[in-house]
Amino acid sequence: MKNRLLLPFQKFIHKINQYINNFSRRSNRWIILSFNGLLGLTCALLITFLGMAMDRASISPNSKTYIKIGLPYQTSWLGNSIGNGRLRVQNNIESMYVAADGTVYTNSHWDEAAAEAGIYKDGKPIAILEDTHGWNRIGGKAITVNSKYIFMAMIQGGMKSDKEDYPPEGKNWYCVRRYTLQGKAAPFKGGRGWDKSMLITSTETEVTGLANIGDKLFVSIGGANLVRVYNTTTMEEVSSFSVINPGAITVDRQGTLWIIQARRGFIPATVAHYSPKGTKLAEQILDVVDPSAIAIDHRGRLLVADNGPRQQVLIYDISKQPTQVGTFGTEKGIFGGLPGEVHSLKLYGITGIGTDATGNFYINNNGFNKSGTDLRMYSPSGQQLWQLLGLIFVDNADADPKTDAANVFTKHEQYLMDYNKPAGRQWVYKAYTLNPFKYPQDPRLHTSPDGTFFRRIQGKPYLFLTDMYNQFLQIYRFQPDTDGKIAIPAGMFVGTNAEGKESIQGNWPPHQPVKGEWIWRDRNGNGGFDKTEYDSSEDYPYIGGWWVDSKGDVWKTLRTQDGIGIRHYPLLGIDAKGNPIYSYKSMVKETTPSFITDIRRIEYFPETDTMYLSGFTKEHPPVGDDYGVVGSEIARFDNWSQGNRNATWRAVVPYDTTGQRQISTAAMSIAGDYLFTITVKTAEVSVFNLANGELVKKFSPGPEVDQESGWVDIPYGIRAFRRANGEYLLFAEENWKGKVLVYQLPI
Repeated sequence: MKNRLLLPFQKFIHKINQYINNFSRRSNRWIILSFNGLLGLTCALLITFLGMAMDRASISPNSKTYIKIGLPYQTSWLGNSIGNGRLRVQNNIESMYVAADGTVYTNSHWDEAAAEAGIYKDGKPIAILEDTHGWNRIGGKAITVNSKYIFMAMIQGGMKSDKEDYPPEGKNWYCVRRYTLQGKAAPFKGGRGWDKSMLITSTETEVTGLANIGDKLFVSIGGANLVRVYNTTTMEEVSSFSVINPGAITVDRQGTLWIIQARRGFIPATVAHYSPKGTKLAEQILDVVDPSAIAIDHRGRLLVADNGPRQQVLIYDISKQPTQVGTFGTEKGIFGGLPGEVHSLKLYGITGIGTDATGNFYINNNGFNKSGTDLRMYSPSGQQLWQLLGLIFVDNADADPKTDAANVFTKHEQYLMDYNKPAGRQWVYKAYTLNPFKYPQDPRLHTSPDGTFFRRIQGKPYLFLTDMYNQFLQIYRFQPDTDGKIAIPAGMFVGTNAEGKESIQGNWPPHQPVKGEWIWRDRNGNGGFDKTEYDSSEDYPYIGGWWVDSKGDVWKTLRTQDGIGIRHYPLLGIDAKGNPIYSYKSMVKETTPSFITDIRRIEYFPETDTMYLSGFTKEHPPVGDDYGVVGSEIARFDNWSQGNRNATWRAVVPYDTTGQRQISTAAMSIAGDYLFTITVKTAEVSVFNLANGELVKKFSPGPEVDQESGWVDIPYGIRAFRRANGEYLLFAEENWKGKVLVYQLPI
């Protein structure tokens, strides 16, 4: 047993090791803080005692990095109800528990700023459960609370180090972790992990449900077809019983269990009734298509979220055989009425439900494929009392030019903007644009796009999406008369697989060519990938960037060494279903300017026949491959379509020759008279004059967001737009704390 006098120091040493280790993990992007005069161990000490070991980089600019040149600007944000401070709305709540006093406890697998498990009250986040992130530790999909403890499902991944109590590398512990009601770890005899607060329930499959009766903790382990029972004080296992694919659990007033049995293969989902000893009782509920959350309300009724086409909470009288006596929420949820339009009673992707002692409802909507948190409280009569939004994860925004940026789109959402309002209050969540029931093959359900282009082509609105690795370009159309606000899958470009395999591995999309690359167009308008809808080819596999110009032409750069690295796909028209038409037959290969050795981004403006290219050059080569960044230079070319490949100017942009990407340029965007760039780890924006390529100003996130940002590590992490009044808007990725930054610049 550890000496108690040494325990605080040992925890401190653990934290230091954790902090250092986190930087080495390829899968995570960790916190970097600026301190004046504090370096090395002092920095680590401060981070430890402040509890700020987060996932993505946080930049607190000092006088050397926070540069204001020219007129003042405002930093705002969209997509998260809270834009500054440690407490804000977490990413993708996957389960929740509501206490009698209305305190909401939540859990999720992943949050960029280490808020996997949160506590909310009265429409505000009030605490985060400690140490849910780092050292291969993440959250889970279940949480419950009794009068003394919080019990949180979590996963502890393996580590190379054997100095502490962790699973070996490549192995996982699927655990329940015990906390105090204040969110502090509550260790117990026999507990595992460095602070002895973890209960290993399985080494094969994760916890899928949690509930508490007296001193008993019931733990669903779905993949094992098992419910384990533990003593809440000793955390020792006291019994177990078999349940087919158990999920979320709730306890009724008689002390019996209602357990969601998720659909498995052709076996439909059910809600089954069990005694505390594990005896299956006769009562069950069979009329819920996709039960995703469950709770008992203040009147003893059973609430079951149906995440199928109904998108409602179903209310059952369970005094005898369960009888549905009511519903909560509009039938079809967000897809009813005007499809996609946000309304207080239109639910979508329900992951959590509950009531307090006075009958207020609490419901969390997570969208589909983890679109983001939408946590709401309602009065017993159904009036929405508050709403907390955390909608952004690895994403950026773009503006509809027809509305002068009043309408702004991200990959799943539409926002209505009023730029005259104070920072953080400028946006209203207007629409959710994904419909998984009508369009189950929507690429957003099967991939992880993050870079948004919004275009008006021949007057019609289109949404284009790329991904972090520039592997594809997805195309969506809008048809308000039949689909309301929903973005309908219309087309997709995919690059060539370097290993000669299918471009996208797995079971989706159906009928794709067995190798090479392809263009898909939804010719029959059903939003599905049908066999006759592919145009295929084969090309160099390594893509630098994509661009969609104002005419609707698509441009792609390939990092070829043959001097012909630009692919131009002219728009051939709009078909009868409203889909843009492109083909490999009409695709044109164009020459890369000779001084560019590794071409990355491309932006072409047909109105002026001006091309902007970025990449690495002979004078400023890369360090290693350095995939993903803009490069070291950006150049302008006039009269591009006439064959000119002589640069009007070349601008050297920030690039980190140490290979750490601290100041490397992540993304670029052009609007009006300026070129805007943004760096990866410092999130510093540089502004260049388009006339001559000269640097005009630099700036970083302002005081409105506590002068901080996460890493910008998507290819289109900045978008620029000039409004009719001359003001410039910049949208920038800020996924560390789940939002998009919005800069307003009166240049």
